[in-house]
Amino acid sequence: MNALPWLPRFPVGLFAIPVGLFALAGAWRRGAQFGWDGAVQVGELLAAAALVLLVALLLTYLLKTLRHPQTIAAELAHPVGGSLTGLIPLSSLLCIVYYGRPAHAGWLLLTLLVLFVIGWIAIRIVSLIATAALPATVVTPALYIPPVGGGLVGAMALQTLGYPGWAALLFGMGLVSWALLEARVLNRLFEGAMPEALRPTIGLELAPPTVGTLAAATLWPQLPGELLIIGLGIAAGPVVAVAARYKWWGQVPFSIGFWSFSFPVAALAAGVIEVVRRGHWPASVAALVLGLASTVIAFLLLRTLLLAARGRLIPPAPAAAPASRP
Repeated sequence: MNALPWLPRFPVGLFAIPVGLFALAGAWRRGAQFGWDGAVQVGELLAAAALVLLVALLLTYLLKTLRHPQTIAAELAHPVGGSLTGLIPLSSLLCIVYYGRPAHAGWLLLTLLVLFVIGWIAIRIVSLIATAALPATVVTPALYIPPVGGGLVGAMALQTLGYPGWAALLFGMGLVSWALLEARVLNRLFEGAMPEALRPTIGLELAPPTVGTLAAATLWPQLPGELLIIGLGIAAGPVVAVAARYKWWGQVPFSIGFWSFSFPVAALAAGVIEVVRRGHWPASVAALVLGLASTVIAFLLLRTLLLAARGRLIPPAPAAAPASRP
C-alpha cells in the first residue's frame, strides 16, 4: 500500500511560492535603501521562509522522481508541465540572487548547474515554437518561464556572483526569447479565453517587462531612473491586457496557478523602488507600490493556506472509471 498516495499528484506549480517570496524579499531589501525601519528584517524573514519552503519542495520532488519516474517523464513531455518544471531552477536562481556572494566557487558551481537545467528545458520549449509543433490549446504565458525567466533571472544571478559579461549575454538571450514567444502568446490571448485550467497562469504575461526592468537595474547600477521607467511603461501594456480579461480568469476557483502573479508584482515593486531612488522621486511612491505587492502576495499566501486546510492543495485523484458489465 502506498504510504504517500498524493505523491504522484504533487504539483510542480508549488515552486511558484518560493519564487514569489524570494522576489518580494529582494524588493524589501531594496527598500532598505530609503532607511525604512525593519525593511531589512522583513526581507530576511521572507527569504528565510522561501528557503525553508524551497528545500522542503525539492526533497518532495526528488522523492516523487525516485518513486514515480514515469509521472515525471510525462510532465516534462507536456509543453505546459515542462514549462512549469522551470519553476524549480528559477526558484533556485532567485535564491542565488538573494544569498549568493561574489568570487565564491560553491555558489558559482550551483549557478552553472541550475542554468544547465533551465537551459535544457528552455531549448525544448523554443524548439516546439520554432517547429510549429506546439498545439494552440496549450499556448500560455507559462511558456515564458524557462527561456525568458532563465535568461533574465540567470543574468541577475551571474551579476550577483561578479560575472557582468556573462550576465549581459544571458540578459540578451532572455530578451530574444521574450520576443520569440510574445507574438505566439499574445496571438493566443487575443483569440479568446484559454482553457479554464490554464487561465490562472495569465499572471505570467506581466513578468517579462517587469523582470526585464529589474534585471537591467541589477546589471547596470548606473542606469538613470528615466531609462528604467521605460521598462515599466512597457509593462503597462500587459497589465491592461490582463486586467481586461478579468471576467474569464477572475471567476476561476483559486488554485496554486494564481501564484503566477507573485513574481511579476514583486519585480514591479523592486523596479519602482530603483526608479524612485535613481530619479529622486518621493519615497512614498516606492512605499505604496511595495505595500501593494506585499498585499497581493499576502492574499495569495492566505488563500493557499485555506486551500491546504481544506485538503485541496494537492489535486484530487482522477475518478476511477466504472467497471463494465459482463
